[in-house]
Amino acid sequence: MMIGNEKRILTTHAGSLPRPLSLVDLYAKRARGEVIDTEVLVKESDVATHWVLNQQARVGIDIPSNGEQSREAFFLYVQHRMSGFGGRWSRPSGSELNNYPEFSAARKAAVKGMNAVSNFEPPMANAPIVYTGSKENAKEIDLFKTALKPHQNVFTDTFITAPSPGIIATAIKNNYYLNDDEYLDALANAIRTEYKAAIDAGFILQIDAPDLGLERHTLFHDKPLGDFIQFIDKVIVRINKMLEGLPRNRVRLHVCYGNYESPHDKDVPLEYILPSLLEANVGGFLFPFANSRHQHEIKLFKDHKLNTDQYLIVGAIDTLSVFVEHPEVIADRLELAAESLGSATQVMAGTDCGFDTSAGMGRLTSDVVWSKLSALKDGARIASNRLFA
Repeated sequence: MMIGNEKRILTTHAGSLPRPLSLVDLYAKRARGEVIDTEVLVKESDVATHWVLNQQARVGIDIPSNGEQSREAFFLYVQHRMSGFGGRWSRPSGSELNNYPEFSAARKAAVKGMNAVSNFEPPMANAPIVYTGSKENAKEIDLFKTALKPHQNVFTDTFITAPSPGIIATAIKNNYYLNDDEYLDALANAIRTEYKAAIDAGFILQIDAPDLGLERHTLFHDKPLGDFIQFIDKVIVRINKMLEGLPRNRVRLHVCYGNYESPHDKDVPLEYILPSLLEANVGGFLFPFANSRHQHEIKLFKDHKLNTDQYLIVGAIDTLSVFVEHPEVIADRLELAAESLGSATQVMAGTDCGFDTSAGMGRLTSDVVWSKLSALKDGARIASNRLFA
């Protein structure tokens, strides 16, 4: 992705998009340990990938993804592409829920009744981590390319996601390696295969790293802030090493605070972690600025400047609210971002997070999602007309 080659604000999103209910059902059954027909799963994900590209073209997204239709969740899919995982454990919930027992109980009851894949009951690492999914990864890439063929000259670019080693390490508990550093190294070595494959295939690579925000109020909630920042630095060092030899203008980093409905009043302020995050050797950053907990933080970029060859994907759509944002509201958010950055050419319009990061757990129905993304396009057009007049 080259900055400044368009006299308008491009639109994109954070990766995951609604899955058809039939596909969700297959993933949910497999997650529960039920036997499913893998041929049916392949056919369903094939149809869903074509559908999700058609929808993105229809609403005017400039830089689409495959919607993660070939995966049951944004990081859990790695258990099918790496050896060394097994068993189950329960991830801790956000620490803010301790202060809201009534809401916490209602949320747990709602989740319990869902036909979905849970990110909070992942496997553990109990043997050496080895990447075994090259064939499966290649199939996903080939399917994405095939689904793109009817849309030649429609999209400006394309992207595909892969998780950071940090979110895998914090979500999939280490029961094998001597320490967390060894575990992170093993995961980084494994998932780098997908980083390189994405770029070799011609896609922008988006590294999904909610761990760099989320884990402050989960695994690190009872530890000093310095411990969490040290964790961030360790992950960023590994990401930079994984990206050696890869063009940074083809990589973007997504950081958020967990894509779940909650008060989120224990989220770490962006000002505490932004200096560490900006050490990532990537071309773009995606942060959530649409939700009411973090939208004010866009002004931090008045003091924390990006390099001239970098860009900011502004989360201008809340992926947890059913409200369809007015295009003027979106335009205002993008214009504030341009003012804070000091450059409209470094602004891209996006979403706070994915819409269905774990199959069936998406807060919004597909009709609302497409309406929101259509509004994103309209808002970006309004802001572009003002900023590039």
